[in-house]
This record gives sequence, structure tokens and C-alpha cells, in this order.
Amino acid sequence: MRWAMAAFYFAAGVLHLSYPARFLPIMPDFVPFPGAVVLATGACEIAGALGLMIPRLRRLAGIMLALYAIAVFPANLKHAFAGVRVEGLPDSWLYHGPRLVMQPVLVWWALFCSGVIDWPFRLPHKKAPPT
Repeated sequence: MRWAMAAFYFAAGVLHLSYPARFLPIMPDFVPFPGAVVLATGACEIAGALGLMIPRLRRLAGIMLALYAIAVFPANLKHAFAGVRVEGLPDSWLYHGPRLVMQPVLVWWALFCSGVIDWPFRLPHKKAPPT
């Protein structure tokens, strides 16, 4: 799961850095310096992806990617509800609905694959023998 998440965020980061203009239409109006924010989010996605692969940074990367998924949710809402067209992306609720529903799953996934949480797959701990 960690490798899949790292690949997902690394690819997203490369897209943000390579084609920042594609992401500008979905930026909420309250975000200052939207062009710089798009580039910063790309850098954060790549840093988080790399951090997931480095054991001593893994937990921090998971927490930061979970916070990142929460932070970008307003852009996903704008994209879904404001009728913003983005070239190369579907413009239907068959795309937007699952994307919005998956946002909490991305938060969980980041925390789970980085070892911050183990819910709901917690393994039972062996009890120590009575003394």
C-alpha cells in the first residue's frame, strides 16, 4: 500500500509541476498566489512520496500527506460543484462523486501505510504469560 501511495503522489506532484496551468481553474478564490500554491503542492506531493520510502521520515510523511489531502479538499469541491472544466478530466459525477468520497480514504491510507495508525487491521497482541 505504501508503494502505491508513493507512486500516486509522486505522479500527481510531477503533473502539478509540469502543467500548473491545468490546476489553476479549480483553485478556490480565497487561495492567495494560486500559481505558487499549485507549484508548492506539487513539491509537497513529491516530498511526501519520497518520505514514505524513508523509514525515519515515514510517519511524518504520512501525517503530512493526510493533512495535505484535507487541505486540497476545497479545490476538489470547487471542481465538482462549480462546473469547472479541466482538459483531460471527465466532467461528470461518475468522476467527481467517487473522487470526493475517496478523500477521507486518502487520509486514512496515508496514516495507515506510514504506520501512524493500524485501524482496522490491528493484529492481536500476544499476552505475556502469567507470573
